[in-house]
Amino acid sequence: MSALTLPSAPAYIGRFAPSPSGALHFGSLAAAMGSYLDARTHGGRWLLRIEDVDTPRTVPGAAEHIIATLARFGFEWDGDIVWQSQRSEAYRAALEHLQAAGHAFACACTRREMADSGLARDGSRRYPGTCREGLPAGRSARAWRVRAQGVVGFEDGVQGWQQEDLAADSGDYVVLRADGLFAYQLAVVVDDADAGITHVVRGADLLDSTARQIHLQGLLGLPSPYYAHLPVATNAAGEKLSKQTLARAIDTHPPAHALLAALRFLGQAPPAALGRANTAELWQWALHHWQLSAVPRCRHAPAVDID
Repeated sequence: MSALTLPSAPAYIGRFAPSPSGALHFGSLAAAMGSYLDARTHGGRWLLRIEDVDTPRTVPGAAEHIIATLARFGFEWDGDIVWQSQRSEAYRAALEHLQAAGHAFACACTRREMADSGLARDGSRRYPGTCREGLPAGRSARAWRVRAQGVVGFEDGVQGWQQEDLAADSGDYVVLRADGLFAYQLAVVVDDADAGITHVVRGADLLDSTARQIHLQGLLGLPSPYYAHLPVATNAAGEKLSKQTLARAIDTHPPAHALLAALRFLGQAPPAALGRANTAELWQWALHHWQLSAVPRCRHAPAVDID
């Protein structure tokens, strides 16, 4: 009698996927560090993807600046950098699959027409379903949406059990925008699947996007990775650090100081003596002591002072 051979779990593949809308700030450094440490401590690969699919928000030179900052701070990624702006054909193929299967429909609605709609969980306007059964007479398609149906639940590695009624909490969501650009939700699902991503460790500002991404994965016949959403860093006013809130670029700080502050923010409790360590020594400590279970189970947390 032959022994039963169980299938092995796929090797860990993580990623960091910044949008080049500005320089890296403390919040994006913490997200990068969390995803990097979780991948490396599992003996996994860590990929870098530039999410420049939203070209109107892309700042010239920002992507190159982000890449240089990551390298200077000691991050080492595997393989070639992926650029969303070069992957339109892959997104087009996924959209055509959704259209052919009847999962996507043309939409003629404008933002003004949706201004009185209720709010979705992420703060956007929930689509009222105007074009779900066909375009109104005399109207032409501006965008394409996916029919949001069912309840999606998943266990988040930091935030715990999450559940969303797609129709009630999100509504039918855009996969091709009125300006002809592919929407983030479609692009990220296709990119993660093509790269073989098994673990997504990222900021909790994307937690409310996850149910839609899992829904899309199911419609496209793609596997769903494991998700863990880290707290989002906020300023003294409680606002998420971002270009809009004038967050300070992280590369104005010494790398070791900034990395140490990110470890503290992520609940890793580095010893005081590590404040005198150089960048290499700090990474060595972090790689030996990283614990995802120590990350605070909250969506937002005040940024740790670096200076």
